Amino acid sequence: MRYRFTAGAALLGALALSLTPALVPAQAGASGQRQSQHRGAVQPPGQHRGPAAAPASGAGIWPATLPVSDISRSCRGQNTEPEEAADSTGHHVYVVWTGCGGIGFARSANGGLRFRPPVRLPASSGAFDPAVAVAPNGTVYAVFMKQTARHQFPVVVASFDHGRSFPQVARLRPRRVGNFGGRPFIAAAPDGIVYLTWDYGPNASAVSYICTKHGGGCSFATGDLNIVLQKSADFGLTWGPMTAVSPGFPVSGADSAPLLVEPGGRIDVEYQDYSVTDRAKLTLGPAHSYFTSSADRGVTWSSPVRVGPARLSMAPAEWWIDGSVARDTGGNLYVTWDSQHHGRDVGWLAYSTDGGRAWSAPIRVTPDRDHATHIVEVAGGFRGTAYVAWLADNTACGYALRVRAYSIFSGWLSRPVRVSGRCGRRRVWPGGTFGIAALPPANLATGAWQLALSWGSAVGHRHRPPSRIRSTLATYPGQMAVSRPAQ
Repeated sequence: MRYRFTAGAALLGALALSLTPALVPAQAGASGQRQSQHRGAVQPPGQHRGPAAAPASGAGIWPATLPVSDISRSCRGQNTEPEEAADSTGHHVYVVWTGCGGIGFARSANGGLRFRPPVRLPASSGAFDPAVAVAPNGTVYAVFMKQTARHQFPVVVASFDHGRSFPQVARLRPRRVGNFGGRPFIAAAPDGIVYLTWDYGPNASAVSYICTKHGGGCSFATGDLNIVLQKSADFGLTWGPMTAVSPGFPVSGADSAPLLVEPGGRIDVEYQDYSVTDRAKLTLGPAHSYFTSSADRGVTWSSPVRVGPARLSMAPAEWWIDGSVARDTGGNLYVTWDSQHHGRDVGWLAYSTDGGRAWSAPIRVTPDRDHATHIVEVAGGFRGTAYVAWLADNTACGYALRVRAYSIFSGWLSRPVRVSGRCGRRRVWPGGTFGIAALPPANLATGAWQLALSWGSAVGHRHRPPSRIRSTLATYPGQMAVSRPAQ
């Protein structure tokens, strides 16, 4: 039997479970729909009509959370945009971020309770846009972007000893000189093949930006943007050529594409695709989230399916990385995104029970009604359960990270729970991503699931403190009662 708790953590978890109210199906509130409409019933995705109602406000499952820790404490300056991954046992947890003079990396061997002091990844000086993945055999892959006078390209480093060292470095320079490149994501398949998506443009000079006032993230005003995929059949040592994922290459408008590989080897991709309003000037309009998949190792791709209605789009000025995809133990898929509509910014969740061919109506994640930033991501749990988190600056004190659990069978299982402790300064950029990884128990159905979370936040007392990478664990009770349909 595996243990991931210290004695103090176990007591905290036991206290939370003792206070957990009885589980009841969540009722939908009113949000432009009839209050009598019930969102908890299982319904084929193709039969949904319009957005699901506002988040339920009743009592439900509340996670136990551990005190927040600073895992970037020895790295001076700004530390932002973390990404997180864990191995299949849940023991080994890894976080990468922009900081430490390049790309910072921290590892935990006890399920995220404590992290070793951070290090800078090799070949990462001046790098940006990191991501991390763990292969089924335990190999750790980290990817980040580099820029030279001639290229912008991904670099992949690999560790074969649970993150203690990264002896292997691969630079994926494209053949074309003067290209644009950004935001890579990485995933590893059970057969050992490693897949990488990134944003590629043939001409960097065609790309122009809309940047934030706090000097952090930027979005695109113009550009020849495309999602491409590359793969490696030798554990990340060498990489094959680029192949287009988003339709319309070389001007598709797509700029980020999180991916996962299913146990059977199928590749699932969610990508953000901006409309190209003028192909001559390469100007970009509102974006939408699309889902596509490949059952033949990335050779061909299914016809993209838009997730959510056309009106729930992303504005061109949206500076964060928008879009996330996850899978639960039952094979259900989840996608999150953020929309700007009529002056309001709202986070959304949708799920698919048929492999991504059809998607549920959008389910509202964020309860506030304002224009605040909402960076929304999702992780899959036991069958029918998803854990949704978002980093938002809608509180009076600044940026805060919240989580809540959703059941396909019962709807929202609780109100949002703030896990970030102190708020981050609104004028200090935290990065356009945060880290989230679901840590499975030994017994998937009845054991306690944990969420490992990491985020950037400027919480110091100085006039303008730097952003730090902060981390915590949220523990949820066993999921059998949560995810089982009512009898």
